Amino acid sequence: MTKQNCPFPNRTILPRSARMRAFAAREILFSGVFVWLAAGCLPARAQTPSAHQLVKDVVYNEIYANQHDHIKWMYRDADKTPSKDVVNIVVEADDGSVSKAIEIGGHAPTPQQQQKDHAKMESVVNDPAMRAKQRKNSAHDDKQAISLMQMLPEGFIWTYAGEANGEATLHFKPNPAFVPPTYASRVFAAMAGEMVVDLQQKRLKVLSGTLIKSVEFGWGILGKLQKGGTFRVVRTQIAPHEWQITETHVHIVGHALFFKSISEQEDEVTSHYKRAPAGITLEQAAQMLTSGQAARDIGLQPEE
Repeated sequence: MTKQNCPFPNRTILPRSARMRAFAAREILFSGVFVWLAAGCLPARAQTPSAHQLVKDVVYNEIYANQHDHIKWMYRDADKTPSKDVVNIVVEADDGSVSKAIEIGGHAPTPQQQQKDHAKMESVVNDPAMRAKQRKNSAHDDKQAISLMQMLPEGFIWTYAGEANGEATLHFKPNPAFVPPTYASRVFAAMAGEMVVDLQQKRLKVLSGTLIKSVEFGWGILGKLQKGGTFRVVRTQIAPHEWQITETHVHIVGHALFFKSISEQEDEVTSHYKRAPAGITLEQAAQMLTSGQAARDIGLQPEE
């Protein structure tokens, strides 16, 4: 057969063994190209992150959201401790927040209680020192919350407990290699419990724990918290990608002199969230509370 009448004029005729080696090499090459295309062009199968990595992602998202959240809200706040049982309507403004009591001890406020509550509101609006104190307390709580969030990935050993309905439940226990740097973190690091995570947004939904050992400070002089105390924090998406703490339950037996803004026996539930008007001032927020407009806006009082 000549080159002219060969059905494959450009194909090199090789001995059988050589052709087989070339065929094998070509198959290997095509297989490699296929794998490369599959890896680079086809959708990758979702990989479940490790429990530790998921916690790191959640912590990053929560801290980022906290630092970039400038929305102000109006809401109902029910706060109960051994020394108080009050339901407030709260209105946040750019320079602070004001509140009005609508229930005290399970009843409507008396005229005397209303007068005292109104005076407190007016002091926040008119007294720069009160506003400065409010800002200082808020900054302290934010700083402490961020510090405790940052210790979550390394301060505990995390394991998956299960997934369902777009949520993951993780169990945690103290990491014996972690050295808590502060008093608050010493208490936190003695906890074991679970975290529930929204998997789509990687946001914290529930964090609950139990004090698995007693914690002493200064040989018990500065404070001692007894084994068995519990805490539970619930976060709710109140608007698209907007999450707020809607439940806080702390029940710890003991005393700690250094906790200035956290009660060791407290149940707080917030609800009826609605955005406050943009650019609202404290004076305008107080007016919305005294006129009843805030209560109507969040649905606690019928429109007139």
